[in-house]
Amino acid sequence: MDTGLTGRTVLVPGSTSGLGLASARAFAAEGANVVISGRRAELAAEEAHALTSVSPGSAVGIECDLTVTGSAEQLVEQTIDAFGPIEVLVLNGGGPPAGSALDTTPEAVESAMLTLVQQQIRLVRAVLPGMRQRAWGRIVAIGSSGIQQPIDNLALSNTGRAALAAYLKTLAGEVASSGVTVNMVLPGRIATDRADRLDQARADKMGASTSEVRRKAQASIPAGRYGTPEEFAAAVVFLASTAASYITGEQLRVDGGLVRSF
Repeated sequence: MDTGLTGRTVLVPGSTSGLGLASARAFAAEGANVVISGRRAELAAEEAHALTSVSPGSAVGIECDLTVTGSAEQLVEQTIDAFGPIEVLVLNGGGPPAGSALDTTPEAVESAMLTLVQQQIRLVRAVLPGMRQRAWGRIVAIGSSGIQQPIDNLALSNTGRAALAAYLKTLAGEVASSGVTVNMVLPGRIATDRADRLDQARADKMGASTSEVRRKAQASIPAGRYGTPEEFAAAVVFLASTAASYITGEQLRVDGGLVRSF
């Protein structure tokens, strides 16, 4: 399938590792010009160099801490300086700490909302005028299956990502006639470093081994395994492609059947 992404400018915040990095790699493989960003400038540069050396697309690394005021707008400006107008924005950010709803504090919620909602909206507002003017744009958010089926002990993530989903669904209806689509991809259990950390936290809480926790988790997934970052990234690329021009305001789960609903 021709994705129509060759030469397109793609911004992927939080992409020095995990699902963000897998998505950046997938876009570069389609010939897109990709900006990799994260708090670690050297790592962002290294990953961008690695992409350029093996993919048909180009890549640059930009240091960005989205918890800092003005960083979202600055990242957009630097991306435009590097490759021109942004045509695909992948919304992504690190997950907040694990914890129960009973232990959640207003201060913790405020912190989670900053990274999961406020800065994501700033990114959207910075790129959207250009997308609408050009009558073409893709906004794809990396969410969580916890939006549809809350995940135990991830109260902050469940809350913040659900809030972002509500905003994006509203936005999708407002910009569809401008040629801009807005969608979310919801990962279930994907084999990333964050999944490893969460499994370790569950193991520590239960007094069990990490392998036992992982075995039980895999047993709860109809596919019988964790997904790979590459499988997830393929869904992100599809929703950004020209083939998905008539898909907007949707959530696509990549979870091996974990959530028991359509």
